[in-house]
Amino acid sequence: MYARVGRPSIAPEKLLRAQLLQLLYSIRSERLLMEELDYNLLFRWFVGLNADDQVWDATVFTKNRDRLLEADVAKEFLAQVVEQARGKGLTSDEHFTVDGTLLEAWAGAKSFQPKDKKQPPSDDPGNPTVNFRGEKRSNETHESKTDPESLLARKGEGKESKLSYSGNLLVENRHGLIVDAEVFQANGTAERDAGLVMAERIPGTKRVTLGGDKGFDTQGFVAECRNLGVTPHVAQNHARPGGSAIDNRTTRHPGYSISQRKRKRIEECFGWLKTIALMRKVRHRGVCLVHWIFTFACAAYNLVRLRNLTAAVPAV
Repeated sequence: MYARVGRPSIAPEKLLRAQLLQLLYSIRSERLLMEELDYNLLFRWFVGLNADDQVWDATVFTKNRDRLLEADVAKEFLAQVVEQARGKGLTSDEHFTVDGTLLEAWAGAKSFQPKDKKQPPSDDPGNPTVNFRGEKRSNETHESKTDPESLLARKGEGKESKLSYSGNLLVENRHGLIVDAEVFQANGTAERDAGLVMAERIPGTKRVTLGGDKGFDTQGFVAECRNLGVTPHVAQNHARPGGSAIDNRTTRHPGYSISQRKRKRIEECFGWLKTIALMRKVRHRGVCLVHWIFTFACAAYNLVRLRNLTAAVPAV
């Protein structure tokens, strides 16, 4: 029997396979995953356990998995999946879309406290009583004691603010496969910053197009895209001060309207990641760990998408 004190090592490939099962089947916790592995023979076969092998303790699995979080395994896994799709001619190397979404952090609103103000002893350490009425809270004056790297953000006007991270994707326009992913702090400009970082990493030297919503229609983002050899096909935002940064030189081309139609596919990626892969509220803390699990989930999405794309079409 495994002992918690020794924490025996688990083969990395088995850890990754088990982590992949957790994302694909929306298993909420490592403890539930171990229960599934205990009686599900198909899961055992996929991970590499024999029918009579003892399943790992949940704590042992978590501690071993955390060692992988420090490596670039997720990034390499995503790159290998993308390369497999590229080898089958399923990806575009010219037309891309970028967008971001808020990932709710694993921290409660009560943990968002003043940075330099000592809090009085709590009446209940597990669930303290906190009165926010009349208190102005912002990321400049407050921070989460549970996850200091998360920031208070909201999706739009009239929406509630939550401690969050900014999860960003770069998707190719042919079949909507994720080719790159980034997680930044939700500081208000994270989507545009991540978009430029991922655009700079697009392989090749020929000019490419980059679609996006109205949030990317700023003078700075458009100018930097053109400096990188990227044609910005972002939606025009005529309501912004100074008007849209995209003029008729870009919109008159047929490719611009095609990019505007194709860019909606990125929402399918976010929908799957949040509902199936449970990325709506991440269970890891800190930008690095959230980025790891978010990238790994993107690779899982691509595997599902590849299965659908390469499935044999039945004869009529």
